[in-house]
Amino acid sequence: MTAPPEPAPRGAGPSEAGPPPVPRYGAGALADLPFSVLGALGVPGMPDTLGLPQLPRACVLIIDGLGWEQLRARPGHAPYLASLAGGPLTAGFPATTVTSLGSLATGLPPGGHGLLGVQVAVPGTGRLLNCLRWHDDTVDPAEFQPAPTIYELAAANGIAASYVAHGSYRGSGLSRATARGADYRAAGGLGQLVGQAGRALRAGDRSLVTVYHADLDSTGHRFGVRSDDWAHQLRFVDLLARELTEALPAGTALYVTADHGMVDPSERIDADAVPGLRDGVALLGGDARARYVYTEPGAHADVLASWRDILGDRAWVRSRDEAVAEGWFGPLAAGMIERIGDVIAVPHGDLAIVASHREPWLDGMVGMHGSLIPAEQLVPLLRVTNP
Repeated sequence: MTAPPEPAPRGAGPSEAGPPPVPRYGAGALADLPFSVLGALGVPGMPDTLGLPQLPRACVLIIDGLGWEQLRARPGHAPYLASLAGGPLTAGFPATTVTSLGSLATGLPPGGHGLLGVQVAVPGTGRLLNCLRWHDDTVDPAEFQPAPTIYELAAANGIAASYVAHGSYRGSGLSRATARGADYRAAGGLGQLVGQAGRALRAGDRSLVTVYHADLDSTGHRFGVRSDDWAHQLRFVDLLARELTEALPAGTALYVTADHGMVDPSERIDADAVPGLRDGVALLGGDARARYVYTEPGAHADVLASWRDILGDRAWVRSRDEAVAEGWFGPLAAGMIERIGDVIAVPHGDLAIVASHREPWLDGMVGMHGSLIPAEQLVPLLRVTNP
């Protein structure tokens, strides 16, 4: 495999504003992996942007929350992963699970599949959809995310497609949006993930198997990505990757990747308590590191100016049209632009934009993600084959 290209300029950090680094859609982004995998499995017309080896079986291991920079900072806790060939991809904007799973499911950038963040507007309804929890039964996942999945494309080309993950995700709205077409195989622990994946990979003459593991992300949210807890959990992730490698049948390529990185912002500003962040706001969506602000009629210019003034050089604040023009989401499919906030605020420093009244669950969260900075954007693409 040709190593993915280094993402374009590393861009801003806590003490450096500058322009936001745009994800490398079509030239080294997470959305480039699915079609590259299908192309390597022999599906005609699939662009193998990443130059993957031609083999009849592929396994994609998604480690939720395993950022490239965090992995490189802890090689002693993940010696097996550190030994594998590969490099970084950019996740896409926002750098969050919902959006990245959409890209991994469809081979499209966020603007193409429409899962544009944790909480996005349902156009014409005046309400938000939490795409992670998907409690709104009136929103059909197959309509909200209408693009065909790679599992549907694989099955249409005679490839056995399976999705291996915790049983609690089976049948969820997000799973129906991103894993439809796959044979969902429930697995409650590391051993079951490996066992189920090994069996799924042996199904049919060609097979595509996705394995999803969430514990590293949940540990980071609770304790922080710089915590001992996160480092110890990384050891189990490393073991999972090693055990999965040993279970690969002949003719299989294993790709280890993730959906986003993570940071532990220490400064918080409450959008529900600061009048200048509250006035003129109809809905507050997105997440603490990638905010969508939906404005009251006629309030757009005032809200944009107020958020820019209050957040200053701690965040990139753009109008929706500006962010779209700068390429944050990649090309937008029909009807997707209305899901994006009128104003978008993306912290690039040590800041989280919380909402004490609307989102009380953020109070106990240490690790966060969503921004365009490298610590959240860069994810690994590591490869091992059993020819």
